[in-house]
Amino acid sequence: MIFSFTQNIGQDRFPGNSGQKMRRLTPYLLLFPFLLVMALLIAGGVSTMMQSFGYLPQFGMSRLSCEHYRAALSQGRFVTSLCHTLCLSLASAALSVLFGLAIAFLIRRTGSERSFLYTLYKVPIILPHLVVVILMLGLFSQTGVFSRLAFALGLISGPNDFPLMVFDRGGIGIMLVYLYKQIPFVTLTVFAVLLKLDLKYGEIAGNLGAGAGLILTRVVLPQLAPVILSAFLICFAFAFGAFEVPFLMGSPARATLPVLAYHDYTSVVLAQRPRAMAMNIIVSVFSLGLIWLYMRLFRFFSRRGLEGGLL
Repeated sequence: MIFSFTQNIGQDRFPGNSGQKMRRLTPYLLLFPFLLVMALLIAGGVSTMMQSFGYLPQFGMSRLSCEHYRAALSQGRFVTSLCHTLCLSLASAALSVLFGLAIAFLIRRTGSERSFLYTLYKVPIILPHLVVVILMLGLFSQTGVFSRLAFALGLISGPNDFPLMVFDRGGIGIMLVYLYKQIPFVTLTVFAVLLKLDLKYGEIAGNLGAGAGLILTRVVLPQLAPVILSAFLICFAFAFGAFEVPFLMGSPARATLPVLAYHDYTSVVLAQRPRAMAMNIIVSVFSLGLIWLYMRLFRFFSRRGLEGGLL
């Protein structure tokens, strides 16, 4: 429709050869904003790659080498940060899928998809992460709402007695933000597919003597496996590469990989900047590996879902 509309404009305003030239240029003009953004992203990626190999001529560093990758991978805090990032990402993604799947089944079973609660649970999806961070700080910090409520009820004698749930080494506050955002996303994603499932297969399995657990594992979940996998990997990839939430709510003693790379990049020691770029490249390669894994697993689960059963 857009192309035909612009072609009509070209015919009306640019008759003859001018109109033909305008029609030929129209697709390129429409694609220009997208191509410009992609060019900037590619240029930024190339610059990051060159800096990760130590090429910063403005600081007198022009020799290319892999020593910054070796330095990043060999330092103890990188390994600790990687393990911490992986644990946070895996735990938040797994819990989000578990609770989101349960809520989707509950809504489908109760038939409450037209109720007010069904609309209300979508609100966290549209809230920015920074807003959720402020919300969690106001609720779960040692001077927050729950701490004051516990003090008013006589459960604690002071703010320091309230459990440390933000800025903690375990990343509880970070997890709370991720769960608040990701559970509604998983619910919405799974429920949209759940509505389209053909229930006759479950009814046939029930008539043949299959129990509820067998129907769930051999009939329903295989059909939902691709969307569950998609939701899990999206949540995991976002949590693994996120910066703002761990930076604002994480413990300075245990930083995630993006935060660690930021600290190295902003260090007064310019020699640490290539190492920070090397960390960014490692995170990017890991994310690309997740995309490859998703494509392979998506094909596998789609095939197994059609054949019946996950195993």
